[in-house]
Amino acid sequence: MQPRRILLVEDERPIAENIVYALKAEHFAVKWVSKGGDAVRALQEEGADFIILDINLPDMSGFDVCREIRKHSDKPILFLSARQDEIDRVVGLEIGGDDYLMKPFSLRELVARIRVILKRSENKSAEAPKSKSKTPFEIDEKRNRISYFGEKLELSRYEYFILCTLVGRPGWVFSRDQLIDHSMGQVSAPFDRTIDAHIKGIRAKLRKINPDIDAIETQRGFGYALKENW
Repeated sequence: MQPRRILLVEDERPIAENIVYALKAEHFAVKWVSKGGDAVRALQEEGADFIILDINLPDMSGFDVCREIRKHSDKPILFLSARQDEIDRVVGLEIGGDDYLMKPFSLRELVARIRVILKRSENKSAEAPKSKSKTPFEIDEKRNRISYFGEKLELSRYEYFILCTLVGRPGWVFSRDQLIDHSMGQVSAPFDRTIDAHIKGIRAKLRKINPDIDAIETQRGFGYALKENW
């Protein structure tokens, strides 16, 4: 089996060299470039299975690089950034990023996230020829309501936004931070465990309607996903 190819876009040499060393030790093939324009050209000419993309680059923003990549590729993108702004995480995910890692970070965590995202992407590709089943959820965005098997759910504001996020991408694993960004961005100093409490509440309401189905799946150590196959 050919090693999976990772395109690393990082302008800080010490960080890049550490990442390259860690990825090669895990049997990935790594190409490193330091500029956004070089990344776009490398992806077009050589391809890649995964992109690690720093936000602060010398020639263009990592967000702009992501937008260019998304014009012709759906390969997974993980953003790296030293910036603490919450809006950066939100923007990165909304324009097509798959994950976001703050500097400084653990190389072991980086490798673990890459493996999980690649596995998730490969599973989706393998299932692509199958007809996609619809979920039993209906979202009324005008009234901020969600129905489950035809019954209206009585949800709090944050439960509504969390469930909207999960329903929008069945099978997609959202970390707690991602769910916070999507649903609780206006809350000051939110805590990871707040998401757990909201998920527990949502699950209880879903089971009242259909106790035989676990609609929200827990991916231990990574987050939550809506059941994909119904």
